[in-house]
Amino acid sequence: MKCILLAASAAAALSAPAAAQTPPSPSPAGQPAVTRPAPTPPAPVDPRVAALRDAALKDEVGYDIVEGLTTEVGQRLAGTEAEARARAWGAAKLKALGFKNVRIETYQMPVWVRGAEEAEIVSPFPQKLKLAALGNSGSTGAQGLTADLAVFPSMTEFVNAPAVAVRGKIVYIGNSMQPTQDGSSYGANGPARFTGPAMAAAKGAAAIVIRSIGTDTHRLPHTGVTNFPAGTAAIPAAALAVPDAEQIERMAKRGKPIRMHLVLTPQQTGSHESGNVIAEVPGSDPGAGIVLIGGHLDSWDLATGAIDDASGVAITTAAAKRILDSGKRPRRTIRVVWFGAEEVGGFGGEDYAKKHGTERHAIAAESDFGADRVWRFETTLPAGAKPISDRLASALAPLGIVRGTGGAGDGSDIEATIKTGVAGVDLNQSGLRYFDVHHTPDDTLDRVDPAQLQQNVAAWATMLAVVADAPEEIGSVTRP
Repeated sequence: MKCILLAASAAAALSAPAAAQTPPSPSPAGQPAVTRPAPTPPAPVDPRVAALRDAALKDEVGYDIVEGLTTEVGQRLAGTEAEARARAWGAAKLKALGFKNVRIETYQMPVWVRGAEEAEIVSPFPQKLKLAALGNSGSTGAQGLTADLAVFPSMTEFVNAPAVAVRGKIVYIGNSMQPTQDGSSYGANGPARFTGPAMAAAKGAAAIVIRSIGTDTHRLPHTGVTNFPAGTAAIPAAALAVPDAEQIERMAKRGKPIRMHLVLTPQQTGSHESGNVIAEVPGSDPGAGIVLIGGHLDSWDLATGAIDDASGVAITTAAAKRILDSGKRPRRTIRVVWFGAEEVGGFGGEDYAKKHGTERHAIAAESDFGADRVWRFETTLPAGAKPISDRLASALAPLGIVRGTGGAGDGSDIEATIKTGVAGVDLNQSGLRYFDVHHTPDDTLDRVDPAQLQQNVAAWATMLAVVADAPEEIGSVTRP
């Protein structure tokens, strides 16, 4: 109801005549009055776009997809039988929804699977810990390993430590990730997971455990991928639940040597099949380019991946369905892709670009940041297409979405396509809750707020209605 009232207010404001200039500002006696130019009026909103936007606030397709995928398939680790079932489920769903040209495109990728995961402090304060292996972690062997713990409260302290301080030990790296609306704290704290294990291996560590890259205080560890450069043997690597990481730091402050026993038995199982599920809303002008949207189908194996990223594929699919059912064929083809194998290295996005990179893409956009409300949009468009951004600003404002000043094209699944010079639109979701459950056993359906999911569908449907029918040419762009 609130969004509909805002839409009505915005429409009334747009229909009011604009003054040529603002009244003169008061000036000191004897000084001429200063007349300022009136602000640029907002771009008018196409009534068809406004109606489509407001109707999408009652969308049921998006939640139906999240609920169905997480219930009927469950966790979907890349390259496994579960991800294959998810592809079949997705193709059947997209066909049932009426999309055209539905197909599955497969490729081969290396597959890592989880094994046993145990950790305990042997001394000076014996107790068990909760942890999860990081993707691509090496194995301790079934018997595990016992070693002294080298404690570093931050990544910076670890980077500056000499190799002699960690050689033969289990490294611990701490961090203090705080919630931010734009998710910027993930980039600031993520290196402990992204590069910490490889650096620990290079310095001669026996293993590494990190404080989970998350903003919660639950005793549920956050997994995630890490990578070891070619020629570097993978060492055992895991993330501790935040309370257990804090426990280790309290122990370290007591000044006594800490000894840990660690068991991690993951395996690299060789090359297996993954794939992308593709569907389209055909456009009327083949020369106008493709609007590429989507999210990733795979999830980590600890939970059903409701926010990461069943919600993303659901939001973008439901929005495209709105265009499909609108009764008006869009100028540009809208291509929905449920990308495979994002979590473990972006294999689906790379394969898509390899197979479709020579096709003319007008825009690429991805939803992969949960299901909470969109609060900002940003664009990267060629100069001649800048009016599109103005129309988006007017059409999205009633949803509480502001225009940002940064560039667009974020998302690992579209990264390879964006690099070819494709323009981008980002619809930024709030990250204040996202990293509480990201990559944890808590990433389940109850974390999805249906009303906020509907606001996402409305935002994406609005974006598609504006972009897919834009009369402007959307050519290539050059990014810094």
